[in-house]
Amino acid sequence: MTNAAQRENNAEPGRVIFEVRDLVAQYGDTRVLDGVSCQIFAGEVFVIIGASGSGKTTLLKHMCGLLKPVSGEILYNGANIAQMDEEQLARMLRKMGIAFQSSGLIASMTVGENVALPLREYGEVDETLIEAIIRLKLSLVGLAAAENLMPEELSGGMRKRAGLARAIALEPPVVFFDEPSAGLDPITAAGVDELVLDLRKLLGITFIIVTHELDSIRLVADRIIMLDKGKVIFTGTVEEAEKSTNERVRQFFERRPDEHITQRNIV
Repeated sequence: MTNAAQRENNAEPGRVIFEVRDLVAQYGDTRVLDGVSCQIFAGEVFVIIGASGSGKTTLLKHMCGLLKPVSGEILYNGANIAQMDEEQLARMLRKMGIAFQSSGLIASMTVGENVALPLREYGEVDETLIEAIIRLKLSLVGLAAAENLMPEELSGGMRKRAGLARAIALEPPVVFFDEPSAGLDPITAAGVDELVLDLRKLLGITFIIVTHELDSIRLVADRIIMLDKGKVIFTGTVEEAEKSTNERVRQFFERRPDEHITQRNIV
């Protein structure tokens, strides 16, 4: 890690790195986020939770500039992402890593070539150094021997790790991770969770994660925000959430179905 990257990643723990103010988002006439506000601090693992369709991934996509809001502000280190032009947004995205739910690996490229993509596209890195950086990033995620494998040769957990290696290729201060445990067995999912904590400790990365997996939430989250029908109904620690008097929050953590859902008779 370069000294500059280390300073940016680890500077002022507890400083507000992201602030969302009164965010409104729509798909057509359907309002998906309705006045969402939150703050995210440097160096924390911030987890976005809620039922399916509550707006979790939509919030994530707005925060990393993939979608434009109807109204509201999304401030990254004080700069409003929602008002950036394409060139400004491209510069900002170089300081963010995104690990997609499906890993987002390009099937026709080796794992090493996938990790090298942001280095060649954004990093202005000397070509003679790229191979060494690839090996380092894959080693950090436990895939030291996978550089020349194709994505189809990897297990689900390995693909998640490879996607994360690509997300940290440029040593970003912030990494967005969408559903890191989706489709994984409990043991593999736990390994990905531990990897997130290790990388946060080693590199000082701020992680912003969307998940609905309770075990993962309890293990990795410093703080959580819970959405329900596009609105924020809770922000705080997991411990605070589990003591909440809000019925929807309690229902989520107690894994209780909605009352209108009834068991079907099995013949």
